[in-house]
Amino acid sequence: MTVREAGRLGGLVGGRKGGLTVKAERGVEFYQEIGKLGGQRVRDLIAAGRDAERGSRRGNRRGRKQFAPDRGV
Repeated sequence: MTVREAGRLGGLVGGRKGGLTVKAERGVEFYQEIGKLGGQRVRDLIAAGRDAERGSRRGNRRGRKQFAPDRGV
């Protein structure tokens, strides 16, 4: 086993041990709750992205018409 392989294996084992410790301390409900919060955050970000896209499309059209003559193109 190389040093790199041993380091990777140690990280995997350590991550699993940490997850099991949190599960033992806080329970499965903790993971369910943070999953719901994460899902809500993703929905909020998607909605914000859609709103920003709609707003930027309108702004870019006006911006091009307004600034094109100044560029001398």
